Amino acid sequence: MSDARWGRSGPIGLDPQRSVLFAQVMDSKPKMSYDEEGVMHPFGAKGAVDKVFLGDVARAALRSMGTHEPARFTQNSVYDEQTWELECSNDELEVRISSRHYWGFGLITRCFLNEIVIEGSLSARSRCALDIAASLGRNPWEPTRVRAFERATSGSISSHTSCWEGLFSHAREGLSDDIARLQDSVHGLRGVDGASGELLDSAEEALDRAREALADKNAPAVERALSRASSDIVRADPSSGIGSADRELLGD
Repeated sequence: MSDARWGRSGPIGLDPQRSVLFAQVMDSKPKMSYDEEGVMHPFGAKGAVDKVFLGDVARAALRSMGTHEPARFTQNSVYDEQTWELECSNDELEVRISSRHYWGFGLITRCFLNEIVIEGSLSARSRCALDIAASLGRNPWEPTRVRAFERATSGSISSHTSCWEGLFSHAREGLSDDIARLQDSVHGLRGVDGASGELLDSAEEALDRAREALADKNAPAVERALSRASSDIVRADPSSGIGSADRELLGD
């Protein structure tokens, strides 16, 4: 794989096409395995040909994608089970992650960093980055060895901070706009003849949960709450016909 594909020219945040983020690995677990085609499986799965240490960052990145195609290792070192490259995609994103040591000859887990290349819409990339950090519970770009990390990533700590936090801000702004838009819809339906006050109250509660999740930087939880609120709003709207259909099914 060429360096150009993996973006080894420094961190990239708010780019129209892709983001290139670097993260300090703190935990080598979980241990995973892969088959002859490189497809990742739980450790010990039937048909596995070798194993790797995925690490906390890559695990968080894959989880942040939600439902996705099976991750596939495209390169793995026969000498070091924590040195590898993988790729994974879903309907919105293509993510490629490489794991390599950046100091200390790879003798301990905290010698390693992950490079995360994310392609897709800026909105989806931003929410992915936000959820990675929330899942880890720490700032991913803060390394064990600053100078070595900067050399290995061709980027200063300030540039790494700017890239990650720029994506965080974009994600929060987008999610905040979504909450405000649905809140306006709730307000607009209050007092409308035939609108369900109970469903609008439920939507309000979901929006409160969305705000709490946004404060915790939990993008998937925000999106789940927004989905619930949106559903309640549509059902509450008498012009949609959905609420009356529900009542007919219930025999009201």
